[in-house]
Amino acid sequence: MTIAPIVHSVEVKASPERAFTLFTADFGKWRPAMMTIGATPAVAIAFEPKVGGAVFERAADGAVTLWGKVLVWAPPSRLVFTWQISSQWTYDPDLVTEVEVTFEPAGEGRTKVTLAHSKLEAFGADAAKHAEGLRNGWPGILAAFGEYVKAQA
Repeated sequence: MTIAPIVHSVEVKASPERAFTLFTADFGKWRPAMMTIGATPAVAIAFEPKVGGAVFERAADGAVTLWGKVLVWAPPSRLVFTWQISSQWTYDPDLVTEVEVTFEPAGEGRTKVTLAHSKLEAFGADAAKHAEGLRNGWPGILAAFGEYVKAQA
């Protein structure tokens, strides 16, 4: 079974450089608060800014829960990372789906940010159902990013 990638975009009033920085360096500030998979709520979610770097959350007690790893770190135009969060919302080192985020100039100091989540069939038996949930969830996450960029202006 092949599942079409989930693709959503948002246009923000920022240069690609600024949009990339806000998306990655401030990820834990703009992402919806309910996005946490650790045993206790996350106080930070971050990217280690390099190929092979971890994508992780940190709880107030210092506990770290992995989400995936950085596959491509190409500021200011492209970021690709593994999404190794199962349909049970736990880290699974054997699960590998991919999230690609591109930052394209959209004229007059604006950037089109496009997120594509692919390899969704890796979710296994409940892949179609889980992909539908993600398909409905990513627009809200990108909207939260758009609002964050607007508030930083």
